[in-house]
Amino acid sequence: MAENIFLLIFKSMRPAQWSKNLIMFAGIVFSKNLLNTELFSMVFFSFGIFCALSSATYLVNDIADYQNDRKNKLKKQRPIASGKLDRGYAAFIAGILVVFSLMVAWNFGMKFFLMCILFLSLQIMYSLVLKHIVILDVLSISFGFILRVIAGGIIISVAISNWLLICTTLISLLLALDKRRHELQKITEIHQRRKVLEYYDLPILDQMTSVVTASILLSYILYTISEETISHLGTDNLIYTIPFVLFGIFRYIFLSHKTEAAGSLENLYIDRPFVLNIILWVLAVVAILYLK
Repeated sequence: MAENIFLLIFKSMRPAQWSKNLIMFAGIVFSKNLLNTELFSMVFFSFGIFCALSSATYLVNDIADYQNDRKNKLKKQRPIASGKLDRGYAAFIAGILVVFSLMVAWNFGMKFFLMCILFLSLQIMYSLVLKHIVILDVLSISFGFILRVIAGGIIISVAISNWLLICTTLISLLLALDKRRHELQKITEIHQRRKVLEYYDLPILDQMTSVVTASILLSYILYTISEETISHLGTDNLIYTIPFVLFGIFRYIFLSHKTEAAGSLENLYIDRPFVLNIILWVLAVVAILYLK
């Protein structure tokens, strides 16, 4: 019985979504400190803290939405919506995760602690309010990614490049817009829809996506050829990683419009060309920055 409860809790914590926090390693990679074991361990611990905070907010979200989730063909299978996991117990676990995470975060300095508070506040506000407000819903998701990147830099005392923040903002916006597009396109029963979908339609979302995708590629190109980037990294070879970014964008759009692999990160993980492209991009970046 206890084992079953642990599995239900773990499922409700949505471990597949922890991959979003991997972006916290961007600061240590592009500051050329990836091989510094002390700094890497600090980022790894910060990654764990943000995973715990994210899981706590997912529990809060499921508790707040359990009635609506029961009307959804997919979400009604979630432990809290299905009644398999008691809401009071889930709230207790969420509280434990928050308290433990913030206690650990306090040991990494006031700035990092405040970033954790801000991230947690944003996630709770999104779950309770912001996800119901058109445009602010996708911007809130994007801001969450920005906070992750900044926190990853703060914990190792590294200033995050403005270019990196711009690219993070645009990529996270693309993910958020695609999620809304998928929900609008695939979910047809009105009682299954998010309230905010009443204000969106496919033409609007496609126009927004077109602007964002073009901006991602342009921003990344400008980043690789920027004198600031070349001076800071000591190389101009990042320009050779542009094909990976281009392929990634096109592949993502293809998956979004032509297949079922859209709307969530879990679906993208099963697309081998997309995953392989990301791996090759990471290897190329590491090779350019660290191999001489």
